[in-house]
Amino acid sequence: MDDQQDPLPDMIRFGWEEWVSLPDLGLPALRAKVDTGARTSALHAFDIETFGPASSPKVRFTVHPVPGREDLVIPCSARIVDRRNVTSSNGETESRYVIASTIRVGDESWRIEMTLTDRSTMASRMLLGREALKDHITIVATDRFQQPRLSYDVYTTARVRQAAPNRSLRIAVLSREDNYSTRRMVEEGEARGHTVEVIDTTRCYMAINALSPEVHYDGKRLPRYDAVIPRIGASVTAYGTAVIRQFETIGTFCVNGSQGISASRDKLYAHQLMARHKIGMPNTAFAASPKDTQSLMRLVGTAPMIVKLLESTQGKGVVLAETKKAAESVIDAFRGLKANFLVQDFVKEAAGEDIRCLVIGGKVIAAMKRTGAEGDFRSNLHRGGSAKVVRITKEERDSAVRAARAFKLNLAGVDLLRSESGPKVLEVNSSPGFEGIETATKKNIAGMLYEHIEAKVRPTPVKRIVSDDDS
Repeated sequence: MDDQQDPLPDMIRFGWEEWVSLPDLGLPALRAKVDTGARTSALHAFDIETFGPASSPKVRFTVHPVPGREDLVIPCSARIVDRRNVTSSNGETESRYVIASTIRVGDESWRIEMTLTDRSTMASRMLLGREALKDHITIVATDRFQQPRLSYDVYTTARVRQAAPNRSLRIAVLSREDNYSTRRMVEEGEARGHTVEVIDTTRCYMAINALSPEVHYDGKRLPRYDAVIPRIGASVTAYGTAVIRQFETIGTFCVNGSQGISASRDKLYAHQLMARHKIGMPNTAFAASPKDTQSLMRLVGTAPMIVKLLESTQGKGVVLAETKKAAESVIDAFRGLKANFLVQDFVKEAAGEDIRCLVIGGKVIAAMKRTGAEGDFRSNLHRGGSAKVVRITKEERDSAVRAARAFKLNLAGVDLLRSESGPKVLEVNSSPGFEGIETATKKNIAGMLYEHIEAKVRPTPVKRIVSDDDS
C-alpha cells in the first residue's frame, strides 16, 4: 500500500512589491518590498519604547503606514521575542527589537517575525525577508502586485478603528493611596494584558515649554502613556489638575480631564454649572456677607436645611440644621472660621438615603442605594452607611448622564436624591470609589472602565486621502 502524501500546495506568485496587512497590529494595508537577499523582515516604526516586566517585556511603537502622511499615526504594541543585530546593505549594524505577528496576503495568512526600525526614507513601509516567505511562494522579480491590491483608504474609515486589536497598553494611575480602587485598577489592567503603573501625583514635576513639554517623576522623565487614570485627592486638587493638564498638553488620553475635575471639586461652581444645564438639584444659596444670613435662608426655604462647606468630602463639613435658630448658629460658626459654605434645602422624603449612579463613557453602568447609619442623615459609606443594588428610573438615569456630560467626565459618580418633584443631584464625584458599588452590584466596574479606555485609544480615522499607488 502506497504511503499517503499531502498534495503539494498551489504556488503563490509574489512580485517584488506586494500589499500586505498585519491585523494583530491594527495595520490593514501596507506596501511591502520583497527581498530574498535579506534574511530578516523589517517594519517601519518610530518612538520605540519598551515596557512591562522583565520576565515578559513588551515594546510599544508607532507607525506612519502611508508614506508622506506623518499626520496619520497608528500606535502599536507587541511582546518582544528577541533582540538582534542587523547589518544593512551599506554595512551599518543596528540592534533591533524582534516581534511576531500574523501577516495576511490575499486569502493566505501566517505568522512571521520582524524587526522594528525607522524606514521613513523608504517607499515601502515593510521589508519581507526570505525567512518570512513560505515554501510555496515563488517570486516574480520583474513585476509587482501579483496578489490582490489593498488601498490606504481603509485608514480613512471607521472600519480601521473597529478592527483595531486590543493591544497591550501602558497606563498610569495618578494616586497617592494604596486603597481598594487603586489596587483594582492595577489588578484588572494587568489581567487584560496591560502594564499599569501607580504614580504619586505630588512627586510629579513638569518641564513646561512649547516644543517638548514633559512630566518628570523621581528624577526621570516619565515614559509615554497610552492613558492616565486620575485619582486626585481633594487636598491636592490644584496641583493634581496641573499635572493632568501637562499630560493633556502632551496628547495623552486622560480618563477625566483637568477642567472636569476642577469643576467637580468647586462646589459653588459645580452647582452653577448644573443650574446652567437645567439639572435638578436642591434649592441652593450662597453669600459672603454676614448681613445676608436671613435673606440666604429665605432663598432656600424653611428649616430643616443643610449647611455644607465648599471643601467638604465624604460627608465631612456637612451639617443638618433642624431649626431656623440652629441654622443661624451654624452659619455664624462657619463665618467665624472664615469658611466658604452653601446652604441647601433638606429633602425630607429622601429619608437619609441617596443613590450613587456610576457613569462611564456617557452611560450609567451601575447604581446603588446608600443608607446612612442609624441617626445620621448622611449616607456616605465612609461614615458607616450601607449600600445595596437599586433599579433606577429613566429620569434618574438621564439626570446622571446629563450631570456627567455637563462636567465632561468619562468616569463620574453622580449622587442624587429621590424627591417628590423628581431626582435632585447632590454632587458629581470625579474620583468615585469602586469598593462599595462593586460589592453591592457584583459588577466588574474596573473592567468596564478598561473597556472604555481600550476603545478610546484605538487609532482615530482621518480625512479621506487619494491613493496614487493603485494605477
